[in-house]
Amino acid sequence: MNNNTLGDRIHRLLNKNGLSQRALSEMVGVTEVTISRYIRGNRTPKGPVITKIAKALHTTTDYLLDREFEEDPELAYYRVQRAIARNAGKWTPKQKADLVNAFFETE
Repeated sequence: MNNNTLGDRIHRLLNKNGLSQRALSEMVGVTEVTISRYIRGNRTPKGPVITKIAKALHTTTDYLLDREFEEDPELAYYRVQRAIARNAGKWTPKQKADLVNAFFETE
């Protein structure tokens, strides 16, 4: 794999999330063979399926389709701040602690 195709990204995210092709197929509502074809590049998922794959793999459709771009840091800050404000009440204490810890980690 050349790490630059939709299939490569799906494959990497399956590994990262500890999911099998079967588990992803059940989450997305397609067959395991279909997921395999997406990964091999023999088939391209339609928009609604891409959205379901992105959600199941905890990513964005932009990432899967290689459409990410460098975002202005100031705009990114406000986007993230709004997302946190909208969702913080739904998170577990561990998720909140993980988020706080992420602020203090260095690369």
